[in-house]
Amino acid sequence: MTPFLLLLSSPSGGGKTTVARALVVAREDLEFSVSATTRSPREGEKDGVDYYFLSADEFVRRRDAGDFLEWAEYGDALYGTLYEEVDRVIGHGRHLILDIEVQGARQVREHRDDVVSVFILPPSAETLVKRLVGRDDSMSPGKLRQRLLRAVEEIEEALDYDYVLVNEDRTQVVSEVAAIIDSESRRSDRNASLQEDLDQLRHDLAAVADEQASD
Repeated sequence: MTPFLLLLSSPSGGGKTTVARALVVAREDLEFSVSATTRSPREGEKDGVDYYFLSADEFVRRRDAGDFLEWAEYGDALYGTLYEEVDRVIGHGRHLILDIEVQGARQVREHRDDVVSVFILPPSAETLVKRLVGRDDSMSPGKLRQRLLRAVEEIEEALDYDYVLVNEDRTQVVSEVAAIIDSESRRSDRNASLQEDLDQLRHDLAAVADEQASD
């Protein structure tokens, strides 16, 4: 099995982070990408575990040096995926899951071929509003409007993804993404030993056929 990059995108509140975390807990063949960011750590967050916390100057320096596979600005902070993080996970033989917004996902697809992309939709506008307000009950009407308008722009790119799923039930959508991983892992172009296995089977069948001819 050849590991690949799994991109999960959704509007803010769409559930991509929850889905990603559930998949990483459930599967040994999958590892979460630790992003770099310029935002300040929140309570309980650890550098190198939740994020690589960089100063704005350090982030820009590394961006200009070509250290990032992708980067984007979101909510007055910079976020990005370091090439070294990709190499670390793929080098361990695991798929790399990226919880990523559409701008970053677009960059990843432009630079790599080993990508499977999944866009997760909310079941309705009303559900998305409830989720946004529910996780931040102090959100101002102005900020909510900004998030919703951004969601409109992000959903416009959903058809650029390999798969589009609706997150009406968390357990169900996690199972659907897991099924995608299993299916993509079995593709013939991701099975490095498939040609060898096919050659062996052909050899064995030919040998049996020869035995039948001699009887």
